[in-house]
Amino acid sequence: MGKVTAGFFSFTEITEPSEHRAYNEWHQLDHMPEQYPLDGIVAGQRWVSTPACREARLASDPRLDPVHYMTLYLMAEPLEQTLADFRDLAVRLRRADRFFTHRRARLSGPFDLSGEAAAPRVVVSAAAVPFRPNLGVYVVVEEVPRDVAGPGPGGPGALLAVDGVAGVWRFDASDRPGAGHWDGGGHRITVCYLDRDPLAAAADLGPVLRAGWAAEGSSPVLAGPFAAITPWEWGWFDHPGPVARR
Repeated sequence: MGKVTAGFFSFTEITEPSEHRAYNEWHQLDHMPEQYPLDGIVAGQRWVSTPACREARLASDPRLDPVHYMTLYLMAEPLEQTLADFRDLAVRLRRADRFFTHRRARLSGPFDLSGEAAAPRVVVSAAAVPFRPNLGVYVVVEEVPRDVAGPGPGGPGALLAVDGVAGVWRFDASDRPGAGHWDGGGHRITVCYLDRDPLAAAADLGPVLRAGWAAEGSSPVLAGPFAAITPWEWGWFDHPGPVARR
């Protein structure tokens, strides 16, 4: 494993439909850049559940059904200090009136990295997968029975065999000091990094995921594709009907 030991997830709903462009401008041009000077922040990316991605969801529990975006910051040790710095920065930005108000985090918090794998075809190591350019991710959030400690839905081998899945990282809710400020809800999150159109990959991942859930007995809370975001191309929600991403 590389220097990343945890991921901070935020599954975000925009509460005012007309504010998507303002949110994207704030997050990509102001909020996210301010995280990188922190010592423990290794990388970060945010993806969008476009109207077409939303239609392609395999599971969407009411708790996470309103989610429009998912952000993932990759963090390094010492995690307790990284989380403290991360939280302190958020407080400073709020005091400076540099926080976006028309948003709600439906699930937010640190998750320990518990597994990583790369498809042999991509050549790079499993630890390098998140730093490889992607077209999007397929994300699975599960409630996992206490006696389950398996490799995730379908196992990484089954997921990596799907066309377009470059790698798979799995995260489990953290109970380390400093994590208590947020509530990970005891969930497990699996992130499939995609180098194929997310909607096409989603169609092929469906049967694999269903088989994995049936075998393991886990309960999906959210399962669906999210598209990569190109700066200044923020028009997915400007149209009344589903819009296919270019």
